[in-house]
Amino acid sequence: MKYQGTPGYDHAQTGCVGILLTNLGTPEAPDKAALRPYLKQFLSDPRVVEVPRLLWWMILNGIILNVRPARSAAAYRTVWTDEGSPLLLHTRQQAEGVAQRMSARFGDRVIVDYAMRYGNPSIDSALHSLIERGARKLLVLPLYPQYSGPTSGSTFDAVAADFVKRRWLPDFQFIASYHDQPGYIASVAGSISDHWKEHGRPDRLMFSYHGEPRRYLDEGDPYHCQCHKTSRLVAESLGLDEGEYITAFQSRFGREEWLKPYTDETLRELAASGVRHVQVVCPGFSADCLETIEEIGIENRDYFLEAGGERYEYIPCLNAGDPHLDFITELAAQRIAPWMEAPAEGGENAARMAEALKTRSAA
Repeated sequence: MKYQGTPGYDHAQTGCVGILLTNLGTPEAPDKAALRPYLKQFLSDPRVVEVPRLLWWMILNGIILNVRPARSAAAYRTVWTDEGSPLLLHTRQQAEGVAQRMSARFGDRVIVDYAMRYGNPSIDSALHSLIERGARKLLVLPLYPQYSGPTSGSTFDAVAADFVKRRWLPDFQFIASYHDQPGYIASVAGSISDHWKEHGRPDRLMFSYHGEPRRYLDEGDPYHCQCHKTSRLVAESLGLDEGEYITAFQSRFGREEWLKPYTDETLRELAASGVRHVQVVCPGFSADCLETIEEIGIENRDYFLEAGGERYEYIPCLNAGDPHLDFITELAAQRIAPWMEAPAEGGENAARMAEALKTRSAA
């Protein structure tokens, strides 16, 4: 195997710290042609669908990829903006905001980039860019507050797959979750409180998280527990009693049991029981995307209203709001603090060592 090197690498170059923010991904355009390769990459990941590979290959290529791209494209068209995918737009703005904050604190000793687990910009391309720009230490921060195998775990897989091809590896840190970090909890609670100031408090506040198969929980995935802890901590911050909020799970796929209660069914049940005003927030998503804007903001709103509810409001994700970016920056800064205290790699010391090596070789 030929390992990937860095052509033209300068051993006297002063190294810096690279921070990579990642999110799930998005197609290039809201059409069938763009959705097919995106869905194929996403649904081919064994972290996302844990089904025997040969069986799943036949289902995916024989059925799903011939049906789902057109349906998904129609949904994406409802959320697409003049600037493209909302998820890509928000993630780019988050990276730019963190980069500005890091620059103010550390100058050019820290560089920031972003990538998507599926689609573009890819994790491979972002890692290559950071290393080419001099990153000798690397922090990867998936923007998933709660850990799950199909999100944070899959992101680690992608980073590792890139690393096994490289001749040289940077010092490396990976933030697997931040579901109970005080700054994150305060940011979510603050966004809800701000919404209340304008729209009032609901009869019931729903925390809706992306679902996953129930068997993942049974086999040790901490996602379910971390979601409930996030809900509890935010509710405590807002002074809510247990009966004033509920945690549910959305976006199930396939026939097996997923984490319960299901968001759509719960909204119908709430309306049927006499709850007239519901607000929904999605703390498992750092940025608004198809699953929040269309699924929660439109589809599930209709379920609630058709079942007898009267007022339904979706509270947007934290996106590139200042409290959120301040928190992400501080979280990353805490992790890289030991690196920032150490002498910078490269520079004069590296230049002297390189010169000494040349002298010894000549002798």
